[in-house]
Amino acid sequence: MTLVAGIDSSTQSCKVVIRDAASGALVRSGRAAHPDGTEVDPGAWWVALGEAIADAGGLADVSALSVAGQQHGMVALDAAGRVIRPALLWNDTRSAAAADDLVAEVGAEEYARRSGVVPVASFTASKLRWLRDAEPANAATVAAVALPHDWLVWRLRGCGPAESSPRGPALELLCTDRSDASGTAYWSPTTGEYDRELLRLALGHDAVLPRVLGPAEHAGTVHPVIAERFGAADPAADIVLGAGAGDNAGAALGLDAVAGDVVVSIGTSGTVFAVTDAAASDASGTVAGFADASGRFLPLIATLNAARVLDAVAGLLGVDHAELGELALQAEAGSGGAVLVPWFEGERTPNLPRATAGFDGLTLANSTRPNLARAAIEGMLCGLADGLDAVRAQGVSAERIILIGGAAQNPAVQRIAAQIFDAPVVVPTPGEYVADGAARQARWALDGERPNWAVTVAARPTPEHHPVIREQYAAARAARAARFA
Repeated sequence: MTLVAGIDSSTQSCKVVIRDAASGALVRSGRAAHPDGTEVDPGAWWVALGEAIADAGGLADVSALSVAGQQHGMVALDAAGRVIRPALLWNDTRSAAAADDLVAEVGAEEYARRSGVVPVASFTASKLRWLRDAEPANAATVAAVALPHDWLVWRLRGCGPAESSPRGPALELLCTDRSDASGTAYWSPTTGEYDRELLRLALGHDAVLPRVLGPAEHAGTVHPVIAERFGAADPAADIVLGAGAGDNAGAALGLDAVAGDVVVSIGTSGTVFAVTDAAASDASGTVAGFADASGRFLPLIATLNAARVLDAVAGLLGVDHAELGELALQAEAGSGGAVLVPWFEGERTPNLPRATAGFDGLTLANSTRPNLARAAIEGMLCGLADGLDAVRAQGVSAERIILIGGAAQNPAVQRIAAQIFDAPVVVPTPGEYVADGAARQARWALDGERPNWAVTVAARPTPEHHPVIREQYAAARAARAARFA
């Protein structure tokens, strides 16, 4: 049996799946936690990667692996291959003003034309401008810029500071893929090239950037010293490294999404994305015109507030997620007029990084635990439904909604989603779809054949569209947005 490994180095943890290359059957898996916070020493990801691989039984019988990772994170390296400062993650909003400056200097329409996106706080270019403005001494020492998955693949190849890596600081061996490069705001999905002028505008000078690989290309092999550390039976045997991917592109590949499918993912962040044949260019900045992991494109919106909305309101009500769902299903659609606009951590869609959350429409009659529980789920899903509208405005057809993420397994979330979205909702069997996409890519890199592994469905909630939910939310959202515009 030939085995391949897929790795998901996400915001909260590192997950590893090891699958049969022929059938896709799961053989074993592992995971390890990442530190909390919106800035993290990348060394913690490397430690977690080793722990997760060990938890999955090591790489003794693995022929290929690929790494999918959280997008946008800024890993700044000096000429010696050392990390200059903790990486700013996608959900670090301190770069909001820097994003505004970049847009003002280039223009939103021109930025969208050149890079497929309009900078917001999340993107790497915005974080580099923040570094240039807030920490000029650190910015001046930047010799290379990598993304989280780029840096981990580089380390797997044996690269890094000379004192701690067998190959030393070989910055020229940094590589990435189209999907992750498209989240930087200085690479164009349309031309397939870096826009060095946009990089210099952000950082203040040029730097080494990772080589961009196609979906089936090799990123090299795991260095024998690293392979032995991670349990390879024969460290001299080549373990092929796939190109890797951004997390959402990895999920699309893991789900085998096709035209007409729109994926709605409820994780730390919420995302709505679809695989398309044409690149998107949205001058409003609402839809990011990303590339995908299969050679096509991935128009995407992201919300900063997703599953943690449920965490917050469950904590407020003193219940767990299951009990929150049970309470929510005791209330009628529309929560009796109670609405939660769930911008607990600011928001990216709409782009209001300084916004806060708030309940609207509360009365003595509707201020009940069931209504508050349901309003939390409705508010979270309405934010994602707004994102679906924006993706559709880019010409995307939504024939089926694929609902994924931990919160998607809650029966209340499933039922309420079928009441909010105006297309059929399916919920795949729970799985690590980002890691699964990386495993598919590892198989693709191994033998040049994109695998056709089956994806099973766990639930098909009955469609029961209730327009009142979104109508109430739209009114409350507009009023709240006006406070923070």
